[in-house]
Amino acid sequence: MTESQLIVEGVNLMFVGMGFVILFLLLLIGAITLMSRLINRFFSDAVSPPNTPAVQPQAVSDDVAHLRPVIIAAINHHRRQQGIHE
Repeated sequence: MTESQLIVEGVNLMFVGMGFVILFLLLLIGAITLMSRLINRFFSDAVSPPNTPAVQPQAVSDDVAHLRPVIIAAINHHRRQQGIHE
């Protein structure tokens, strides 16, 4: 076989292999989707999420106020380790 025939055969083998991988992944996605639909249809009461009370999120300013000293301490610690002085 010549070099050009070997390259053509290699490219052909590459595309066939990639085609099989893509086909397998698509079949796998289809099987997972089908199983999910079957489980949701026949076992929907067993899969329902638990009832949790609604929690009010804290204000962002409260988080920043609590984190500010921690951030400053972390920056100062890093600067001390790196030998950086203000």
